[in-house]
Amino acid sequence: MTSRNLIEKYFKFFKNKGHVIIPSASLIPENDPSALFISAGMHPLVPFLLGEAHPAGKRLVNNQLCLRTGDIDEVGDILHHTFFEMLGNWSLGDYWKKESITWSYEFLTKELDLDPNKLWITCFEGDSDAPKDTESSEIWESVGISREKVLFLPKKDNWWGPAGETGPCGPDSEIFFETSLKACGSKCKPGCHCGRFFEIWNNVFMQYNRTKDGKFKLMKNKNVDTGMGVDRTTAVLSGLNDDYLVPDLWGGVISVIEKITGVDYGSNKKAHRIIADHIRAAVFVSAEGVLPSNKERGYVLRRLIRRAVRYGKILGIKETFLETIADSVIAVYKNYYPHLQTESEEIKTIIADEEVKFNSTLDRGLREIDSLDRLDGKTAFFLYESYGFPLELTEEIAKEKGQVVEQQVFEKEFKKHQELSRTASAGMFKGGLVDASEKVTKLHTATHLLQAALRKILGEQVAQKGSNITTERLRFDFSFDRKLSEKELKQVENVINKQITENLSVKAETKDLTEAIRDGALHFFAERYGDKVKVYSIGSFSQEICGGPHVIRTGEIGHVRILKQEKVGAVVMRIYATIQ
Repeated sequence: MTSRNLIEKYFKFFKNKGHVIIPSASLIPENDPSALFISAGMHPLVPFLLGEAHPAGKRLVNNQLCLRTGDIDEVGDILHHTFFEMLGNWSLGDYWKKESITWSYEFLTKELDLDPNKLWITCFEGDSDAPKDTESSEIWESVGISREKVLFLPKKDNWWGPAGETGPCGPDSEIFFETSLKACGSKCKPGCHCGRFFEIWNNVFMQYNRTKDGKFKLMKNKNVDTGMGVDRTTAVLSGLNDDYLVPDLWGGVISVIEKITGVDYGSNKKAHRIIADHIRAAVFVSAEGVLPSNKERGYVLRRLIRRAVRYGKILGIKETFLETIADSVIAVYKNYYPHLQTESEEIKTIIADEEVKFNSTLDRGLREIDSLDRLDGKTAFFLYESYGFPLELTEEIAKEKGQVVEQQVFEKEFKKHQELSRTASAGMFKGGLVDASEKVTKLHTATHLLQAALRKILGEQVAQKGSNITTERLRFDFSFDRKLSEKELKQVENVINKQITENLSVKAETKDLTEAIRDGALHFFAERYGDKVKVYSIGSFSQEICGGPHVIRTGEIGHVRILKQEKVGAVVMRIYATIQ
């Protein structure tokens, strides 16, 4: 079975169960400053999990683009990925555990024809925050899973969320498929990464909201959130114990790497997997308009590209090669995500330019090595951190000099580096998912006023390219090819504050997408909207498709002040503003 067959079957099955298909949201969180990327299907739906009505109803199904930065160092084995597609079905205060578990079992055993004797289940064992999930285990046993194949595990294994410090969360029930591999012996159980057990589906029962004081409070509406990784499930259905052997997802990409390097996949699987995975992720991140840099999303993109280059060097590649790999990734996905084809030249340019820059950095690293009298574990890590110089290349040069790089010393330094990186990343999540505080709500509404004001002053060619809101400020990216003059900035600010002074009403309507567009609602990401959308109107000044949150009247916002502007792309400007 191909990955697309799996997605089609999934959609058809849940559509027949009353679910509405919704499109994938952008990889970049629209209204969430606490996360760099969308990391799970639930992420774009948090407002609706917390009680806001979704335009498409209470039963939803989709295939969400995801990227998890925490898995970058894990990539290279048979099942980890940074970017991936996540199938999910959702109940927003509608059905609960019985329907979710029963349908999961039905889909796997009837629609996908998986052997039920090879399915294993894990459930939450309970702790001081929430009780043992015997309700789920009893339902699994009632559909036919034997008791000895239903295991109870702690919160670190069977609890999902919140992604930040606060937000919706709850116990989950994971479904594993047992393969023929027995690398760890017969006592191996689900949760081991030896390859014997593949986690293929996760049913999350979101019934709690973790508050800022660390308490878990039952939510008014109980929600079901499920996730099925497309790569992993397709591998299982194809009888494969390696995600990277799935032909329609990886066959073309891996074969291009083999052709460029002259090294077959079996000779160095880790290097092939890392190059393939990282460039797939880099293609999708670049398509969002992200540029390589030394911070936040740009840093993740830079790290992905540079790690792919390093493993290309390990495979013996001397010339630039990533543009060709990127092309093969685009070929796999362009029919399903047309924006990859539209932006293909820009994507390849971003990746190729970063590769050239990194090659120059590596050359400086080689010159640095020539100046060193001794190569050891500490200097190897210095070269890695400063120049991205691969340990394997340092070891090779050290060997030629009759010296030895102590791997354990390098690994010790590397672990320190990882811990610092994790600590820095954790700072992104201090506010929790979708901080809908009063100030964030005001600033979000202010972005609508800002966009309308920019279009009024600069012309209707201005279109939103991205936004980011914290409790301190809003950041708004838009299409324009130059910095605004001081006069233009003041005009924009004055127009915004005039609408605030007039205390215009902010109204929301649910409309068909075609109707909303026909009525003139701004819509810059139409391919990411469902058939039903929410349209927010601010008096007669602004009309825009959006998910919220918003004030009721503009007078609640306060005075908007533009802080600064900067050019972030050839035709992309960025404005920072705050409220006083």
